[in-house]
Amino acid sequence: MQTDVVVIGAGAAGLMCAATAAARGRRVMVLDHAKQAGKKILISGGGRCNFTNLYVEPANYLCANPHFPKSALAQYTQWDFIDMVVRHGIPYHERDHGQLFCDDSAKDIVAMLLKECDRGQVQLRLRTSIESVSQGAEGFSLATSAGRIHCESLVVATGGLSMPKLGATPLGYQIAEQFGLKVRPTRAGLVPFTLQPQEKAHFEPLSGISLTTSVVADRGPSFTEQMLITHRGLSGPSVLQASNYRDSGEAVTIDLLPATDAAESLAKARQASPKRTLQTWLAEHFPARLAEALIAYHGWNNAPLGQLNKATLEAVPAQLNAWRLKPAGDEGYRTAEVTLGGVDTDALSSKTMACKSVPGLFFIGEVMDVTGWLGGFNFQWAWSSGYVAGQHA
Repeated sequence: MQTDVVVIGAGAAGLMCAATAAARGRRVMVLDHAKQAGKKILISGGGRCNFTNLYVEPANYLCANPHFPKSALAQYTQWDFIDMVVRHGIPYHERDHGQLFCDDSAKDIVAMLLKECDRGQVQLRLRTSIESVSQGAEGFSLATSAGRIHCESLVVATGGLSMPKLGATPLGYQIAEQFGLKVRPTRAGLVPFTLQPQEKAHFEPLSGISLTTSVVADRGPSFTEQMLITHRGLSGPSVLQASNYRDSGEAVTIDLLPATDAAESLAKARQASPKRTLQTWLAEHFPARLAEALIAYHGWNNAPLGQLNKATLEAVPAQLNAWRLKPAGDEGYRTAEVTLGGVDTDALSSKTMACKSVPGLFFIGEVMDVTGWLGGFNFQWAWSSGYVAGQHA
């Protein structure tokens, strides 16, 4: 079987690339071992798909070469994808921090991409596994469960290792290594933290409590968003964002009152109402159960504010505005939204996503060492990298 372009992976990047290449008149075939196209799109954003962000910048991405994402993001912007969404009549809305979601269902985004592929007569072959890939004088040859397929250009859009229940595999990394490309170490990204036994005992009963926090890892920016206490540890946007910047074994700093100078607030309360207890004051800022748990966890004296000694008056604000917490670890690929690391971008052209050393070979989307923040940035990378590869594959 002969075609011009084979795209391995029927996810966001793969479908975008296929539609783009087909619009140029290329004969395109998409292969995926899954039963359904766009499975990760369908579950994203609570089923409504946070498909891009109004404020996309290269600074929103982690990559060993921070300059690498610039070209693709400039060639195909968030506004270009929004135009496609509007053209297909998909209603959407904006949430906090410029995040855009479908009004109805993530199914609308998958249907849009499949329509774009249909327009270019893309052949979509699901439930098709790749047994081997080889390169010859006229391109690539793939041994698959549906027979042997030959193509001029091969695009690897296999994604990362996150959410293995959706069918994640290391195939993309294996293809890269087969052709001599370096694969940077991978780990779970945008992932909840698990707690050490001591912290878990105190906070597990508070599962379900959510509050606005600022969370920062030692080498990353601070993220001020919601934090959720779970029965395993800490989750929510502020934690997931910080997880991308935290190396194994490192602590994070959590500001539980990001809009408040806790020392100033406590001093004013002490002066105004010296008979009020510390727990009563804390309960003005936190849910009552969390206020009680914080006192127990830190061993603070729950005395009237006017009777607190200097050490407590200093320790309480310090812990509230800069709590140093060392997680036990994270929940791993099982719940991670993305995979950090991947195919080294030094081997790829930032303008085309083509491999510099292997003509006709392209890598796009999450399989590469480009990871976006939470909030639609990873989908935008899929659209941008898929589009530029589709212009050259």
